[in-house]
Amino acid sequence: MMRLKPALGLLALVALLATGGFGYTKVMARVGSGTPPPSADAASQADLITVSKADKRMQLLRDGKVLRTYRISMGANWDAGHKQQEGDERTPEGRYLIDWRNPKSFAHLSLHISYPNAADTDAAQRANVIPGGNIMIHGLPNGLGLLGPLHHLTDWTDGCIAVTNTEMEEIWSLVPTGTPIEIFPGSQSL
Repeated sequence: MMRLKPALGLLALVALLATGGFGYTKVMARVGSGTPPPSADAASQADLITVSKADKRMQLLRDGKVLRTYRISMGANWDAGHKQQEGDERTPEGRYLIDWRNPKSFAHLSLHISYPNAADTDAAQRANVIPGGNIMIHGLPNGLGLLGPLHHLTDWTDGCIAVTNTEMEEIWSLVPTGTPIEIFPGSQSL
């Protein structure tokens, strides 16, 4: 009976930390990332984003020339193929658009990728599953920006594409809404 008390105390501490962390995340999601950076001038903005899942690399391009290259983290099952359903932790593959942006997301800024498209929705209906959604390019969860490049140590998103907060601010300013994004399973060299 005496050995049970330390275990219960440890369990209570873990539960308290988990509850506090969840509450903190909920509050930070409402607070958002603050004021987003201004857009770069139109002549220096990207007209295409490419993502190589195999290389864990995202590039911003303009007129076929690489403007910036970023090291990324993705969904925990990024290498299992194209996203097929909600909760599979896969990053989609194919051609999409950046169709809206969220300055007050749970992560530092976010650009929404237009997944699922009509083909994704049809495939999910045929498989009798929900295709999922809310696939974003984003920074780190609000309040965790100090982790910076350490987030590359693991693929930790639910299917999104993650970069550091500083990188996300640059991407936010260089990528206008409507920019196409091409996500490839293998290596792509430009």
